[in-house]
Amino acid sequence: MQLGVATAATGWFGQFARVAAADPKRKRSCILLWMPGGPSQLDTFDPKPDEGTGGPFRAIETTIPGVRVGEHLPQVAKQMKHLAVLRSMATKEGDHGRAAYLLRTGRLPQEPIQYPTLGSLVSKELGDPTAELPNYVSIGSRRGLGDGGYSAGYLGPDYAPLFVGDSNDDPYSRRPDPKELTVQDIKPAVDTARAHDRAKLLAGLNESFSTGRDGAAVASVKTAYERALRLVNGKAAAAFDLDDEPEQLRKAYGNTLFGQSCMVARRLIERGVPFVEVTLTGGYLGNWDTHAKNFDRVKGLCGVLDPAWAALISDLHDRGLLETTTVVWMGEFGRTPRINGNAGRDHYPSAWSVVLGGGGIKGGQAVGKTSKDGGTVEELPTSVPELLATVCTAVGVDYTKQNLSNIGRPIRIVDKDAKPVKEVLA
Repeated sequence: MQLGVATAATGWFGQFARVAAADPKRKRSCILLWMPGGPSQLDTFDPKPDEGTGGPFRAIETTIPGVRVGEHLPQVAKQMKHLAVLRSMATKEGDHGRAAYLLRTGRLPQEPIQYPTLGSLVSKELGDPTAELPNYVSIGSRRGLGDGGYSAGYLGPDYAPLFVGDSNDDPYSRRPDPKELTVQDIKPAVDTARAHDRAKLLAGLNESFSTGRDGAAVASVKTAYERALRLVNGKAAAAFDLDDEPEQLRKAYGNTLFGQSCMVARRLIERGVPFVEVTLTGGYLGNWDTHAKNFDRVKGLCGVLDPAWAALISDLHDRGLLETTTVVWMGEFGRTPRINGNAGRDHYPSAWSVVLGGGGIKGGQAVGKTSKDGGTVEELPTSVPELLATVCTAVGVDYTKQNLSNIGRPIRIVDKDAKPVKEVLA
């Protein structure tokens, strides 16, 4: 898929973004496509169509000879030169909450330490504390399945995500309502002068109250107001307004909330946000926790995922942003090779896949290997810390760096024994 014609019509900001993308001083960024519930690797990126465990789906060729994917990802298959499939994730956590926390923080929950999520860790290293936009934006998170791993933890409120479009009310695959992809109450209810006066009054009251009251709660409130005022008073909030995007490009992403959210992610990256995540879940399609009707649900979810992800890669490439933007696709684990009595697949952390692409990644390959039936990892077993060390390396973050935790102990960004998977790094 080529989007050059569409992106050429984006006007002055598109031209500005391409100039900015070519700036050698431009910092790297990361987009996480988060698939809660655990997508089936056998029906997406590690197909075994000739095995009894493979299910009814065909494997299709990609633009890279020898690398095949599930039949319901035809557009992503055309972008394979930019992607690296890691087929050898080998983890141990099969509980949604604990596994999601592990994938998102690199650690298992451990009281009293409050581990920060990956987005907070990356945004702390790459973000601008004075920027109008938050340095970490989470779109459509719908955190009901596993709430763990979304907090800034011991890094504090300055690095917490801005949640956008995280209502649980409606299907995430339906036609989008633009209001859901903006920040609530982004426009003041009063005129600018009065809003400014109110902000000054509030700042004075908060300063008076906070004197002698140190602590995370007071700091969180202060930070939240400061971030909100920067966003409301600046021009960066236009990132959430898709009205100036060409209709051809919007259709390419897919007329779904997830598809349009991926376009918002690109717009945020253009404006210097270092970490954006977009979640695919919700509504009649459910999430990727496919204990029943796995094949129907995977087909439907891929129908939403495929155009959006492919358009995102192509759009970033056309704008010169892909070289500095690492795109990660993952859930918290995979699904069983065995097909259960409900035509579903159950939790399976022993052998599953993630996909990385864009900046810092050597695309056009599949690395790691599972057994004939997909039950075990035979080559390049990869742990969660190794995966996160790889992502950090790709985006230019020193994963050995330490931060001071809430109990006064220095903790590395990624566990000390981790090494990046050099086979996928450019």
